Amino acid sequence: MDEVNTYKKKLQFLYRTPSSCVFVDPKTYEQTEIALSVLGDSINFVKEGESIDIFFWDERPLSFELPPKITLTITECDPGVKGNSATNIYKPATLENGMKIKVPLFINAGDRIKVDTRTGAYVERAKD
Repeated sequence: MDEVNTYKKKLQFLYRTPSSCVFVDPKTYEQTEIALSVLGDSINFVKEGESIDIFFWDERPLSFELPPKITLTITECDPGVKGNSATNIYKPATLENGMKIKVPLFINAGDRIKVDTRTGAYVERAKD
């Protein structure tokens, strides 16, 4: 059997093109371009300038690791309604990364919330 050489490298997300994402190694400033087909839809949770762990096989990127929850800011949603904090009714909202999710009625534009990176669902209001 041949030995497989895999390793994990922390890279900083620079920008996205229509077919790939560009990352930079903060130590060497070497840029790495990774196809969106490798990264999948989870890359939508990564903000520009954020560092993530990317797994490589030799020099080929395989996948990346996200924390289970991330904090994002609501950029657009209907105004909050007082007194509706205990209901299971949700309204649409747009996050700073452009994703649209459902949030409770008491959430307003500008609020920071935690989102589950595995499901893309609202978890809780962030406590900054």
